[in-house]
Amino acid sequence: MPEKILNENIVQQVREVFQKLHRPVEVLFFGTENDCEYCADTRQLMEEVVALSDQLSLSIHDLDRDGAIARKYRVNKAPAIVLTGMEDGQVLDYGIRFYGIPAGHEFSALIQGLVMVSDGDSGLEEGTRQYLRELTQPVNLQVFSTPT
Repeated sequence: MPEKILNENIVQQVREVFQKLHRPVEVLFFGTENDCEYCADTRQLMEEVVALSDQLSLSIHDLDRDGAIARKYRVNKAPAIVLTGMEDGQVLDYGIRFYGIPAGHEFSALIQGLVMVSDGDSGLEEGTRQYLRELTQPVNLQVFSTPT
């Protein structure tokens, strides 16, 4: 078995944060066997994270073989992680995607994203929510971070 990615200190901290999970969250992992340097590590990381709470589940998909599912979630590169909520048997796609391995600062964003999806609430202030309700065209918001 490969060496664990998360050390025991991180595991305990994440377990403590995951006490806040209210509703189930399904994590979809998309990898590929073709030219994907971080797919194996990202999959292992997600397996370790999901194992820390009964509220989390993980489904594994191959970007090439599972093209219909990738298109449904608008995933076009690997590794990719999609966070979806579950309510009354319905999948709730909030559009949250991680591309590449969420290491370093991105790991905190992943954990916080899991908590927010479980809550079903972004935590945005009412003024921001009102502004977003008034948008008339789709907005594609992307945040890029690099390990520098």
